[in-house]
Amino acid sequence: MARSPPTGTRGYLAAVNSARQPADDLVDITDLILTEHDAFRRGFAALDKVLGPDVEPSQHARRLSEVWLPLAAHLERHAAAEEEVVFPALLRFGNNAEHETLDAVGDHNDIRDAVREAAQHPAGSPDWWKAVDRARAENSHHMTEEEDEALPDLRRHTTREQRLEIGLAFLSAMARLRDRPPTGNTDPREFLARHRQRGSAEPLRRS
Repeated sequence: MARSPPTGTRGYLAAVNSARQPADDLVDITDLILTEHDAFRRGFAALDKVLGPDVEPSQHARRLSEVWLPLAAHLERHAAAEEEVVFPALLRFGNNAEHETLDAVGDHNDIRDAVREAAQHPAGSPDWWKAVDRARAENSHHMTEEEDEALPDLRRHTTREQRLEIGLAFLSAMARLRDRPPTGNTDPREFLARHRQRGSAEPLRRS
């Protein structure tokens, strides 16, 4: 029986940022996504703390960049890995998968747009905060829908072993995408048509 690794945020992020995944690092994808979401919530909270009264204003721009740049890269990597692994699996197994997939891919595009907008402005500037707050709001909306719709759909229509297999494929994708430049937006209907044509029955990638 495969041993599941710890699902705490710190331990998970260490696994994600490792290029090498132990063979027994099998994680239920629905638990794994919740851990990802916790990491995002903590990342945005860390931006708030930079503005605390114990931080010198002269340090704000540098400290905000130190928090935001890894968070922005993680948001992109997460979206790409979900589109490569999670939503094809949802389309294969889920009960209301087409609606959930269209919504989620559209959300990813909204988050990407906000991240790209933030990159156009100095960290800590009003326009930067406007873009970052938009990314936060779009991501919060996306996570709530995913937790209330897509993840329950997967839990109810997959076995534990299937969820572990999807989780391992997701971890592998996250590691492989670590150094890849951000991609453009994904057309939700084209994504759905492509995977509907394939039947979403291809073997999960674990490269």
